[in-house]
Amino acid sequence: MNIRILIACCSLAWIPAFSQKLTLAEASALALKNNPRIRLDALAPLIANESVTGISAALYPTINVQSTAAAALTDSRLAAGALNNPIIFSRLAFGASASQLLTDFGRTANLVESAKLRADSQLQFVQATRAQILLAVHRAFYSALRARKVKQVAEKTLSARQLLLDQVSTLAKNGLRSTLDVSFAEVNVSEAMLSAVTVQNELDGALAELSALLGYPQPQRFDLVEPDLDSDQPPVATEWIFEAMRNRPEVAALRLERESAARYAKAEEKLSMPTIAAVGNAGVAPFHTDRLNRRFAAAGVTFNLPLFNGHLFDARKREAQLRLQAVDQRLKELENAVAREVTLVALNANTAYQRIALTAQLARQAGLTVELAQERYNLGLSSFVELSQAQLNLTAAEIRNAAARYDYQLVRSTIEFQLGRLR
Repeated sequence: MNIRILIACCSLAWIPAFSQKLTLAEASALALKNNPRIRLDALAPLIANESVTGISAALYPTINVQSTAAAALTDSRLAAGALNNPIIFSRLAFGASASQLLTDFGRTANLVESAKLRADSQLQFVQATRAQILLAVHRAFYSALRARKVKQVAEKTLSARQLLLDQVSTLAKNGLRSTLDVSFAEVNVSEAMLSAVTVQNELDGALAELSALLGYPQPQRFDLVEPDLDSDQPPVATEWIFEAMRNRPEVAALRLERESAARYAKAEEKLSMPTIAAVGNAGVAPFHTDRLNRRFAAAGVTFNLPLFNGHLFDARKREAQLRLQAVDQRLKELENAVAREVTLVALNANTAYQRIALTAQLARQAGLTVELAQERYNLGLSSFVELSQAQLNLTAAEIRNAAARYDYQLVRSTIEFQLGRLR
């Protein structure tokens, strides 16, 4: 395939008619707005808030309206099926009953607070999901930029090798070079073509991943805008661990979950405490016998003290305490994992930062080596193999140099995630 045709095909594949410019900030905003996972996780706090409302209902009065109609034999009584022997009167009555919990010695209040903390924990998990999506967007964005930059290097390499092949072919026709040199040049061109196709696939894959993160059902073509690349050297890990512990939403969520479990354990400890409630009933009986009054009303206070239920309450207390211990261990495990991850990403950041300067130096040295090898080959002082190897080294060095800066940005985005700064 002619080199110009291949480059044209790659260009057409990369810049379709419907491509649009996209910055990293715009990509992040689109992901937070359209990504279905964020919408899904946002339902959890809403569900948890409804649970708070349900548990809090026990603190408010309960009012019921009743209506009873009865027809009975004269002076009839219930004589079987119950321990009591109440008389039955024919009547039609309407009334209402109300009850209000006076105290259960803090059990319901602890349950409500536990549910609120659990709802707050779900909000933190939503923040964690947002941070994970943003990190994935950053990775896909910088991966696409890196692939695009490497693609440019591959196309430049392909053009240079095609030009060298044309020159060697012309010299071989004139008997100034051997056909072996032509074969080596053709191999180099084929290898460059393969590299160009491979990096185009990497670019398409990164754009497809980015499109999915932004909520598009089909891969989109974006003209990614180059952001300002961070070139500052990262600080040491010890300066980050405290910030990560303070800001990571996963840690905050588990701490809230731990407080929720502690409140629930307190509530379960009060299961054996009595409950005191006020009750009342009032109404009217428009149709009734002479033995009943037209109006009726009553009020009272109930006292309920559990004495024995087969050790159910003891088991529930122990279960709540064990769950609290389990959350404590999960929190310690997470804090250790965060400290380890921050330390590792700090080491990776320092390595990536050093690679920027080293790969730039390597590219310069490889360029000088190619120039020297080209001169030696033109003067007949070296073989084509030496020139080919120098070109391969230059290509590898340029690709590493092109990728190094974007690799560092990827690590910096990971740092922002580990420190809880991605929101």
